[in-house]
Amino acid sequence: MGTFNVSLKTLTDRVSMEVVYTPRALDEISVEIAEVNRPGLFLAGYYDYFDKLRLQIMGLAEMNFLSGLTAEKRYEALEQLFRQQPPAVIVCRSEELAPFPEMQELAQKHAVALLRSNETTCTLMGSLISVLNLELAPRITRHGVLVEVYGEGILILGDSGIGKSELAIELVKRGHRLVADDAVELRKVSNRQIMGTAPENIRHFIELRGIGIVNVARVYGVGAVKLSESLDLVVQLEAWDPTKNYQRTGLESEYYDILGVSIPSTSIPVSPGRNLAVVLETAAINNRQKKMGYNAAKELLIRLGLDDKMD
Repeated sequence: MGTFNVSLKTLTDRVSMEVVYTPRALDEISVEIAEVNRPGLFLAGYYDYFDKLRLQIMGLAEMNFLSGLTAEKRYEALEQLFRQQPPAVIVCRSEELAPFPEMQELAQKHAVALLRSNETTCTLMGSLISVLNLELAPRITRHGVLVEVYGEGILILGDSGIGKSELAIELVKRGHRLVADDAVELRKVSNRQIMGTAPENIRHFIELRGIGIVNVARVYGVGAVKLSESLDLVVQLEAWDPTKNYQRTGLESEYYDILGVSIPSTSIPVSPGRNLAVVLETAAINNRQKKMGYNAAKELLIRLGLDDKMD
């Protein structure tokens, strides 16, 4: 999978920040880890366990601490910080707190970007971590189709030519939304969540055999597409095999592993005459009900007096 990075340009575009000083273009400065740091202990002289790869956030506590120092001590403390050459030093609460003159001088001396934001420290840190977690998340690409059906993100997998794109376009006609076709980029944004999106160069396009490439956003409107969606269910389409026992009750739970996260999964056999769009809509609603604690198969067994079979 390799490692990923995100530019300061992306961060300033998506989080409320403005530039005080930058040694070069923001898109040439990269951040490689999702954690941020408040350097209060470092400024006080405790240098152990300091990670210079993190963005350094200067909040009310740090700035008030520095204002209480003599000019000489303040310069020395800031010199130590900027000497580490972090990707950027960011001053929060810009309406209340102005960067010290020494900060801009040292930023130029050590070629460190200096930014400021009007957000409170906690709000800014939360926004930055959210963007960093998404942009730096481990990721893989899967051949398939990702659609949003009744608010559920469904990844459709199957052999080439089995009808994934045709199923997706039928779902779009029924009011659901396309996220990605053919290549689905999946990112692990937390230990329990996978986000799916389309590579930018093929976003909103879908290939239909016999017709060609279709721009779904242009044909069906922008309401028929979505940039990204959390993955809730994996549906594997496969040719009907009369010798195979397919799921009949829904009591057994199947899962599909993506980057160490287990996603509920189901296999749907494809045969002439089956309305797969309706089947997939039902699968989405059923999966949503299960997440809310309701299982139709279990209720049926209870009604039949066979609830001991559930164990």
